[in-house]
This record gives sequence, C-alpha cells and structure tokens, in this order.
Amino acid sequence: MSTDIPWDNLFEAAAKVRERAHVPYSRFPVGAAVLYADGSVVAGCNVENSSYGLSACAERSALAAGVAQGRGRPVAVAIVVDTPTPCPPCGMCRQVMMEFAPREMPVRSRNLKGDEARYSLGELLPHAFTSDFL
Repeated sequence: MSTDIPWDNLFEAAAKVRERAHVPYSRFPVGAAVLYADGSVVAGCNVENSSYGLSACAERSALAAGVAQGRGRPVAVAIVVDTPTPCPPCGMCRQVMMEFAPREMPVRSRNLKGDEARYSLGELLPHAFTSDFL
C-alpha cells in the first residue's frame, strides 16, 4: 500500500497548512495531512491556546476534520515540521491515530530540509490502549 501513496502530495498539503498554524506560545508550527481510502486528503495544523492543555496538535486536527467530513478510515499520515531531524507525532496523537487506523498504517515526517523519517503506527505505539481492552 505504501507504494500507492502520493507522499509528495501529502507533504505538500501538510507544508501548506503548517503556514496557518496558530502557535503564539511555542512558535512550533506543525502541519499534517491524512490520506483516506477514498483518495481524499484532509490537512490540519496545530492550534494553541493560552490554557496549554486545550491546544490541538496538527495530526489530531486533521483526523477530527476527517471524522467531521465522514471520510472513514485513514490510510497514511504525513507530517511537516521545522526541526533539525524529522520528529514523530506526540503520544496523544499516536493514541488518537490508533483509534481510527490499523497498526500497519504508514506515518512519515519531514523537516523543511527534506529529511524524512518513516514509521508504521504500530512501531510508534507498540502497546496501544485499544477497544480490545474494554
């Protein structure tokens, strides 16, 4: 499946939405783009709040928008950050991704220099809390 994924298009969407991030506190803009099985792409950026716990990460913003649009199951996630090395999604985003996607789902992160890190969701969160425990 990973070879069928238009990674350049996903990274382009993530980079574009990253420019809209609301990050007055961390000054750490992040963009994410989620590819769905129907071929649609939904992008999201991080949105901070002065009450830090109310902030939303880019990955969760994109996934929430996909749910609101009725997109179904995500098949890939691309993230764009301005860091020396590409950084993976935070733990909260990993857990939210696991709610909607299979462990095999590819997740990639690029920095502005074009360096890229590649993961599967299962590699990022090997011991996820899932509905199997409920």
